[in-house]
Amino acid sequence: MKLVIDRSIPFINGVFEPYAEVKYLDGMTMGRDDIRDADGLVIRTRTKCNAELLDGTAVKVIATASIGTDHIDRQYCLERGIFHKNASGCNAGGVMNYVFSALYGTAARHSIQLQGATFGIIGAGNCGTRVAGTARTLGFKVLLNDPVRALAEGPSAFCDLDTLLQESDIVSIHVPLTESTRGMINSSFFSKMKYGAFFINTSRGKVVVEDDLIAAIPKLGPVIIDTWENEPFVNHTLLHLADIATPHIAGYSYQGKQYGTAYAVRTIARFFGLKDLYDYFPETTVKDLEAVKVDFHDMTQGQLAATFQYNYPIFTDDFMFRMAPENFIQLRKDYQYRREFYVE
Repeated sequence: MKLVIDRSIPFINGVFEPYAEVKYLDGMTMGRDDIRDADGLVIRTRTKCNAELLDGTAVKVIATASIGTDHIDRQYCLERGIFHKNASGCNAGGVMNYVFSALYGTAARHSIQLQGATFGIIGAGNCGTRVAGTARTLGFKVLLNDPVRALAEGPSAFCDLDTLLQESDIVSIHVPLTESTRGMINSSFFSKMKYGAFFINTSRGKVVVEDDLIAAIPKLGPVIIDTWENEPFVNHTLLHLADIATPHIAGYSYQGKQYGTAYAVRTIARFFGLKDLYDYFPETTVKDLEAVKVDFHDMTQGQLAATFQYNYPIFTDDFMFRMAPENFIQLRKDYQYRREFYVE
């Protein structure tokens, strides 16, 4: 058995060597000749798995250590019998930490009171659900919009998009990139938002029409952007107008990377029957990066803001990005994974 693995995936070196011939490559420059005789790929979103890469190869399975699948041509894989699986939910904790550190940090900078605010979440998958749970714990009224879940589960727990936009003081985006979500956040979307509402995007850059967001900024409150329409190229106008700007690292927690790698390893293990790796999980080698529980009960907004910043000083990430936005890829590659915090 032969495996080709993105060398940037953490914790994975040495895991498969007892069972397979393993080749580690740069995921962004991985080409057809590199994988021609590979039985399986372990990748991140930087590797575009389509006909250009996969035609004429021996690849049978693709495991991506990420929640996204828009870098995989799923129809092509279905037609060729190539099994593929993502690491669903691996980054939900990190995204939740990012959203609340950014929200309370920018509210403090602009002297915005959050008490009694309505928190609108578009996309109620793993990340959106995790954000919703923390928002409720902190006393927000939460509105959820997720047409797919509403159709499957009934509409009682969800609201339509227009209602969410008209009533929410905070709008946070957590949708996958699909044909139906591409460009969905446009001038019509922003025209329905409340004046002064927060806008947070930690999902995919291409769900937002950036020129329409720029035009809407005078109407909006703080704008927090982690994903960009033309990554790794950044819209500098939007960068300068955003209150927080980061290079697609919202989910880059130590725990998120552990889970992403674990799910990818388990996918390969189960596909090829490597029973010793069915329940694989990377050991926590750095004690200071273990997840920490935080009790937010009876805190003032100022105390909450300080606690969030202590556990994740998000303005450092913002500062580093603004200093060198042209280093988008390198900033992600060299990112120092942060520990997660969680609430109960």
